[in-house]
Amino acid sequence: AGRVLFNGFPTGVEVSDAMVHGGPFPATSDARGTSVGTGAIERFLRPVCFQNTPQVLLPDVLKDSNPLQITRLVNGQLTQAQI
Repeated sequence: AGRVLFNGFPTGVEVSDAMVHGGPFPATSDARGTSVGTGAIERFLRPVCFQNTPQVLLPDVLKDSNPLQITRLVNGQLTQAQI
């Protein structure tokens, strides 16, 4: 989920905890979800699996060599080391 915008202007609507659509009747008949705010991030999240993907095709943040030197949780331990 998200927006990629070229040669234009965003809506100016900020994603924040306070921004929601939904609530009791008559606002909506289903208060479990929203299309805006941080609640929408969870609602529209699309998990992606890279099973058996060659390292050369993975995004840098997922490579075993950790070229970006980011801190990752590996086997329950925070580390910046290669796997």
